[in-house]
Amino acid sequence: MERYSRITDKNKREIVLLRAFPCVWGKCAFCDYIADNGRDEAEMIRQNREALSRVTGQWKVLEVINSGSCFELPKETLADIREIVREKGIERLIFESHWIYRKRLDEMREYFGIPVTYKIGIETFDYDFREKTLNKHADFRTPEEVAALFDSICLMVGIQGQTKEMIRNDISVLKKYFRHGTVNVYNNNTTPIKRDEELVRWFMEEYRWLLDDPEVEVLYEITDFGVG
Repeated sequence: MERYSRITDKNKREIVLLRAFPCVWGKCAFCDYIADNGRDEAEMIRQNREALSRVTGQWKVLEVINSGSCFELPKETLADIREIVREKGIERLIFESHWIYRKRLDEMREYFGIPVTYKIGIETFDYDFREKTLNKHADFRTPEEVAALFDSICLMVGIQGQTKEMIRNDISVLKKYFRHGTVNVYNNNTTPIKRDEELVRWFMEEYRWLLDDPEVEVLYEITDFGVG
């Protein structure tokens, strides 16, 4: 498991994959990523410190991801991140958060004292597919609701049952309402949710231009950020 990487293409930054307590929701139909969660706090803190020790502050931007939301990281790990921010002169942090924590976002901004960019896993703006098929438990109805709180969204494409029209709408919403986004091409895992190979091929051809968009990162493999 690689827990530190540097992203040198779009939006240069360092990134760490940390361990945290169980995801507050943990019931997304497509996700087996939560297996990286834990309850042995001392061991999680130790592993997280090892990853954080590799941060250099090269680009003054640090992205912190975990198998859930940043609010589930151990308190001691948050303190370690704050120390790294001070020591390495980090000027911006990037965190992930579930919709459930939308009323707590300012807590991290106040704690770290620097700008925090929040990513949120939307997967799709199609309400029925998101809630009934993917079981995301994010009950917003409009892009405006999300854009009022979050800076960046993560979409997922290439899932059986998803349609080209859904994807077209999602990409359109991303470009209209958000400054930055990540598009994850779905990869089969241990869950019943399966990849649609034909839809993936269509997407990679139809939206090839996204590869050159400086504000959109397309992850064809789940490890494309160098961690995982």
